[in-house]
Amino acid sequence: MQTPWEYRYAHRIQKMGSSVIRELLKLTEQPDIISFAGGLPAPEVFPVKEFQDACNQVLSDHGAQALQYSTTEGYLPLREMITRHSERFGVKVSAENILITSGSQQALDFIGRLFINRGDYIVVESPTYLGALQAWNAYGAQYISIPSDEDGMIMDHLEEALRIGPKFIYILPNFQNPSGSTLSLERRKRLVILADQYGVPIVEDDPYGQLRYDGEHIPSVATLDSRYRYDNNDGGEYTGNVIYLSTFSKLLAPGLRLAWVIAPPQVIRKLVMTKQAADLHTSSFNQHVAYQVGKGGFLDEHVKVIRATYKERRDVMLELMDELFPREVQWTKPQGGMFLWGILPEHVDAAEVLKVAVQRKVAFVPGAAFHPNGGGANTMRINFSFSNPENIREGISRLALTLKEALKNGKGG
Repeated sequence: MQTPWEYRYAHRIQKMGSSVIRELLKLTEQPDIISFAGGLPAPEVFPVKEFQDACNQVLSDHGAQALQYSTTEGYLPLREMITRHSERFGVKVSAENILITSGSQQALDFIGRLFINRGDYIVVESPTYLGALQAWNAYGAQYISIPSDEDGMIMDHLEEALRIGPKFIYILPNFQNPSGSTLSLERRKRLVILADQYGVPIVEDDPYGQLRYDGEHIPSVATLDSRYRYDNNDGGEYTGNVIYLSTFSKLLAPGLRLAWVIAPPQVIRKLVMTKQAADLHTSSFNQHVAYQVGKGGFLDEHVKVIRATYKERRDVMLELMDELFPREVQWTKPQGGMFLWGILPEHVDAAEVLKVAVQRKVAFVPGAAFHPNGGGANTMRINFSFSNPENIREGISRLALTLKEALKNGKGG
């Protein structure tokens, strides 16, 4: 007799769903499909030689330590390197403010475990990062969606949402996934003030902050929160209202599964207990290798290579879209990151357009999944970091033809 598994799952599993993007990536694994669907860094920029040398060095000099169990908080030299890096951008932290996680997705999951009770409200941008929604749906979160434009979350809508008493605000201020938008300095300052007035914490997810190709660097929300509090509280180490997340996935390689959380010490202590129950600690060997690669200023030089590569690809894509896309289609022009956001006429369903696009061997991600409370069926996320310029030219040509036919025939909705 077979076990009726459907009656055994925990109640929270009912809120879980498979990632639209991950399922789509299975579809686009065929080598002849040009995929703008995944949020993939370019493998051409992975520092393979530096990793090879670092692995040998770590095993030679620290092999026993790197292959042993380690502390939950993370490898101390790596955390200290992150503190030095953070202070350059205006956030004064110590190693006690930092937890190393197995990718930012684990950090998002831990934040859900730590803070979300079933039915709690979370303020998010609309659209927002699908991975966060997946992590928090399992804990029964509800979402208050705030509309956004190319300057990020629209603050005029935020105060009303804060009156509901959400558990926290989740925001991706730099070159947001999926839209590519960047939260303006004025809106960041307003966000910090409103969050403080209503006593609502902010979770700042910043995987793309160093991938800026145009314009001036804008201080992080955590930095602005620090300045706001220090101006009023005589300074001191970071004990602010922001939990800050970032990752080595976009700076070194996603296969490392290394990210970090910056938060007040009392929050880090709770996250440490959460991680102990989940996996004891992040890979010791990976942490040693990342430190070996990243120390000595290598990251500063390597990120210049990444910026130059992605800027070229973004520029090629935008130029082709200007030339070939139907005039009824709009799109963002991101200053950095890995994505841009297409907006089709309201009657056009991007999911239907995708079906035809895949037949032409080109793929993107329909935007509806990024809107937690519905809407966005006429939107699409397009990645420019993964494909080389030649494939971008061919892929955008195929996609343009697909869009023109969809609009001409009135299909897709």
